[in-house]
Amino acid sequence: MAKRKLKVAVISDVHLGTYGCRAKELYQYLKSIQPETLILNGDIIDIWQFRKSYFPKAHLKVLKQIIAMASKGVKVYYLTGNHDEALRRFSDFTLGNICLADKLVLHLPEGKAWFFHGDIFDASIQSAKWLAKLGGWGYDLLIMINSLLNWGLEKMGRERYSLSKKIKNSVKKAVTYIQSFENTAAELAIDQNYKFVVCGHIHQPQMREVRSTKGSCVYLNSGDWIENLSALEYHENQGWKLYQYELDVPQEEKDEVDELNDLDLNRIIEKVTFNDSELAS
Repeated sequence: MAKRKLKVAVISDVHLGTYGCRAKELYQYLKSIQPETLILNGDIIDIWQFRKSYFPKAHLKVLKQIIAMASKGVKVYYLTGNHDEALRRFSDFTLGNICLADKLVLHLPEGKAWFFHGDIFDASIQSAKWLAKLGGWGYDLLIMINSLLNWGLEKMGRERYSLSKKIKNSVKKAVTYIQSFENTAAELAIDQNYKFVVCGHIHQPQMREVRSTKGSCVYLNSGDWIENLSALEYHENQGWKLYQYELDVPQEEKDEVDELNDLDLNRIIEKVTFNDSELAS
């Protein structure tokens, strides 16, 4: 299969090392593209929830593929997020074509593009990190429960269902937070004369123009590789586009990935239920 040539590809919120990570699909996506620049916009490796007992081969293959891309001339920028904040002590470190940083500015023909993860806007992370970590563990548990639910739905021939999306869309505070996040990022970008501001963090793929009395900019979010399976792509003479794996990948590749992603139901059931010793205590 011929690789799609891109100027820039952006992914974020992969959360390698967690049960929700869709590493097989991401590996297929990375194998299908040939970007000049690959931007990993935070929360690629989930250091918060990292456990020695769980880092499957598929997750390792994603890292190997990124390194292979760098070895073939792709410029790779790893921008730190809150779940991989431990790497921030090494910011501005470069090894070959791989650069570790907290933020990035690219000069595109249409104007400057400002890239950063976006956790700086999250008050819960800044003031109560333990609460944010607890939320991360809860989200991972929700994804495991959702995986079990979707396994049952698929066996019955019904469509997959996203519990977290339903919760986010139905809770007014969550919707307000997302809107506030997007507007804050855009307003800061306008103040600094950036044409584009590109974030991750909130797992909501988005591309929209934001206007204020001071000007305008385009807010972009690359989404995640847990539920949305989305990325941002910049094509020369075409501008930015949102990519979604489920909408674009050929059916034969979907079948292959689904086979690789067969659930270890015993592992999931063990994680979402109590065993006898826990009940006794």
